[in-house]
Order: sequence, then C-alpha cells, then structure tokens
Amino acid sequence: MTVLCFIFLTGCGQKPAQKEATEKIKIGVMLSDVGLGDQSFSDSAFRGLQKARNELGIQFDYRELADSKTYGKGIEELVEEGNDIVIGLGFMVQEDLEKAAKKYPKQRFILIDAVSELENITSLTFKEDEGSYLAGALAAMKTESEVLGFVGGADVPLIRKFLDGFQKGANSVNPDVRIESVFAENFGDDKLGARLGAELIEKQADILYAAAGFTGVGVLKEAQKQNVYGIGVDSDQFFYAEKAVITSMLKNVDVAIFEIVKDFKKTGKVPKGHIEFGIAENGVALAPVRITELTPAEQGKLDSMKAQFGGAAK
Repeated sequence: MTVLCFIFLTGCGQKPAQKEATEKIKIGVMLSDVGLGDQSFSDSAFRGLQKARNELGIQFDYRELADSKTYGKGIEELVEEGNDIVIGLGFMVQEDLEKAAKKYPKQRFILIDAVSELENITSLTFKEDEGSYLAGALAAMKTESEVLGFVGGADVPLIRKFLDGFQKGANSVNPDVRIESVFAENFGDDKLGARLGAELIEKQADILYAAAGFTGVGVLKEAQKQNVYGIGVDSDQFFYAEKAVITSMLKNVDVAIFEIVKDFKKTGKVPKGHIEFGIAENGVALAPVRITELTPAEQGKLDSMKAQFGGAAK
C-alpha cells in the first residue's frame, strides 16, 4: 500500500516531457454513468477539476456516457486530445480504462473507485466504511424506532462497504438497531429511489441512508415527504431535502483529484500504485449535523470514533 503523505512529498511514477512555461497541464476525465447533475459522485469530481483550473491554472475536458455512448470511446477521445492524465471515474469504467492503458502504455491514467494492477494506472479508492461508520453511529443515536434504512445503487462490493460501515457504526452505539437494506441496481432514477425509500419507511425505518447517486436523492426527498430523517452521500446533500437531511457522508473525490493534480504540477509526476483516502486523509467525513442536535455526550462519542480512524475532533 502506498503511503499517501510520502507520495505527495516525493512523487513517483512516469515523468512526462517537460512543458514550456506557457503550456498548461491538461486533464481529461471520463465521468461515471449518470454524468453531470448526479448531485453526487460526478459533480464532486467536476468540482475538484474546476478548483484545479481556477487555482492551479490547468485545463480540463470531460466526457459523459450520454454523449460518447461507451466508456471506451470517451476514454479514447481524451487520450487522442493529448491530455497529460486521463481519469476514469467509477468502478464501471475499469475494464475500458485498462484496455486503453494497454493500448497506450506511455499515457498516465487514474482510476477512481477501483484497483488496477497495470503499471500506468494509479488507483484511488476511499474508505467509505469509515465515514459510513460515523453515519451509522449518528443514526443510532437519533432513531426512535431502532430501525434504519439503507438504499444502495448496486449490490457490488463497493456499495457493500457503505452498508457494512453503517451497520457496524449503528450497532456500536446500540446493538438492538436493525438495518433494512435494498439495492436499486440503478444510480440515476430518483423516482425509483422514492419508491424504495417508501418501502423502507413502511418497515418502520425512521432514518434513511442512500449510497445510490441520483437515485439516492429520491430517497432523501421521500424521507422529507414522510417526516423521517435522511443521510446524504458523497457531497453535502442537505439542500435537496432541508427538513430531513441530518448529515451526509462526504466522499471527497474533489479533494483527492485536486491533490493529485497539484502534486503533478509541482513534481511532474503521478504517484504509482494504490492510494486510499480515509478520515485521516480528509477523504471521507461527515457534513455538519443539522435539524437535530447532538448532546455533549453524543458529540464526544463521535469525536472519539473519528479519532480512532486518525481524524481530528470537531
């Protein structure tokens, strides 16, 4: 496992040709299936590149599946544009990104949310279970029914990490709390999310946690409609259901992308191997707690849990 702080201090990997002072670094990104407007994963990555453009002076381009039709075509176009780094966003992109990496062995690629063994692909993953642990603990503190609901976008190992952390965090506070879970097999359908959320509420869930992209937005809005609490994911989703969302499990894809690009601009190198972003690396966190209030004892417990993962207390 590559140590993050060491990477950012020393750099490693393939060094591109030195650029003239007036030539800007170019980054290309193949967005995840829903693309921009998912109010979650892709939007967070896009914010990271916008920040890099505004603060570091880089250029970036992107492709959405709705336009390129296939991940492979979008990735190929980004390589042919001459981007210094091509980013594949999401585990669904892995197969096509690896095909491109084999075809273009001198091109540097970054894969987010999956791990590749190829030499010219840097893998960035997140410790979603850590952030979800805190979300589960908070939910267990505030549930009255002792039933929590979880909606996953797909029944895959990555989404299971969210559920596993949520379950463990909740049961660390109250072993009697039960989690009702369902998988939408769709990250882009808010109406489906609303229906699944309603089904969980019928099972007495009074706090709903959704790791399901835009489908999850429907879950949060249904929580608000039925006067129960919701927990957002990836970005701070309070503003989509302001009477329901008590916090969100932040997956700081924007932070990870910005840090990698900043390091590349400074050193001319991209780290190799697999990099993980957890609580200690500001890769995952909880958004501010709203609507409900934490007692000093509850806040102290959450701070203690965060410290166990290497994070600073509030």
